[in-house]
Amino acid sequence: MNIRRQPPSILVFDSGIGGLSVYNEIHKKMPNLHYIYAFDNEMFPYGDKSTEFLINRVNSVIEAITKSYSIGLAVIACNTASTICLPSLRSKFSFPIVGVVPAIKPASQITQNKSIGLLATKATIQRTYTTNLINEFAKNCTVNLLGLSELALIAENKLQGIPVDMQQLRDLLQPWLSLPTVPDTIVLGCTHYPFIKEELQIIFPQATFIDSGNAIAFRVHNLLTEQFDANKIIRSNIDNIVLSTIYNQYVEKLVPKLVNYNLNKYQTIKIVSV
Repeated sequence: MNIRRQPPSILVFDSGIGGLSVYNEIHKKMPNLHYIYAFDNEMFPYGDKSTEFLINRVNSVIEAITKSYSIGLAVIACNTASTICLPSLRSKFSFPIVGVVPAIKPASQITQNKSIGLLATKATIQRTYTTNLINEFAKNCTVNLLGLSELALIAENKLQGIPVDMQQLRDLLQPWLSLPTVPDTIVLGCTHYPFIKEELQIIFPQATFIDSGNAIAFRVHNLLTEQFDANKIIRSNIDNIVLSTIYNQYVEKLVPKLVNYNLNKYQTIKIVSV
């Protein structure tokens, strides 16, 4: 009998809870795995941090986690961190590391009016990686860039039960509403943004919204299948874990809600600044 061993934990990491949108897609596809969802709320948001700071910080957080847990694969479920930190992470850690990047390629394939909107943090908008994606896959389209770090906080607040201020949201998106050709395809270039997709759809009722969650789930599945039979893994009996870098009132209110995501155990992980 060929018995497959249980793989090590799957780590999903973000600066905040936006990465839950990616984690949720992976968990739906592979519910039997053991998951750790970690977020660096002590330094949230990442969108306004320097490149050097983020490389040092993200490496420090992942290293701290690996000292306590056996990680089989990590997903950097943050567009900003992915566009900056993947090379350094992959050179440091031996397990596969999957990043999240703006879904420019699929957007270019489905747009009808050749006007694409990339909604992301200011850091993601400014990265050479993002420019290269646009030049490679969307050179026949007009790609409108809008860097709005405020949306991540709006999404975090929504998950806490705070209603989205639609007028504020409309004001932030006004630059696109004033365009001669409004984008018919909008890339959600931050993992927080799917949580406010419903509100965004109200403002852009004719637009198709794209995020990377489903594609990342397929990528993780394929990587794990190379080592395990991902479809025949025995369900883990260990509680899935939530980690954050600081415990505060926000986390206290959040943790009970994460049970709905099959994240049942909470721990704080302290990071030594470098």
